[in-house]
Amino acid sequence: MELLFEDRHLLVIDKPAGRLVIPGRVAGEPSLREELEARHGPLWVVHRLDRGTSGVLVFARSAAAHRDLNLQFERGEPRKVYLALVSGRPPDRFERDDGVAPARKGKMKPVPPGDPRGKAARTGFLVLERFEPSGRTGPLALLEARPETGRTHQVRIHLLAAGCPLAIDPDYGEAGPLLDTGGNPLLARTPLHAASLTLRHPQGGPLTVEAALPADLARTLVSLRG
Repeated sequence: MELLFEDRHLLVIDKPAGRLVIPGRVAGEPSLREELEARHGPLWVVHRLDRGTSGVLVFARSAAAHRDLNLQFERGEPRKVYLALVSGRPPDRFERDDGVAPARKGKMKPVPPGDPRGKAARTGFLVLERFEPSGRTGPLALLEARPETGRTHQVRIHLLAAGCPLAIDPDYGEAGPLLDTGGNPLLARTPLHAASLTLRHPQGGPLTVEAALPADLARTLVSLRG
């Protein structure tokens, strides 16, 4: 995994898709925190990314930095930018403010704004590119997502509620894989990437960290364009 930023307060990595941030239900599967602690010493989890999601992931390197960053995330101060490949033809620009509520088997579900069953959430979306591939794949779009809150599965839930779920999402859409025009697999994981995160450094001013599009998503976009 690529190290994006490091000092005595923070450790920021480019999380690979397919890895768990903290230990999960599968015995013996190493988590990213465990692997990183073996190299860099004690770490505190500040936020998480789903297993299939890639991109910017921040750990604190002290209890004091952890407290500071937790307060920032609780107040919704960090600015997050995701890239998402979705199914359908979404509007050029739109917002969702559906609440996010627990559902069965660890999933979440959208509920109307203000519904007491859910936590308030808001995400803004912007279409960056559209694809009309021939063959077995329907229309797709590459979106920029800017969540203003940090609810579990928020971006995925809001895309589902908007009628344009991630192109692959076993929990909230199609199981995949995404196929090219010849019926060959292009991508087999959720196409969601945490591209940028801006927060206030515990000892200073704003810090922006960016993660380049991973190779599998980059190859998929090249194929869709071609």
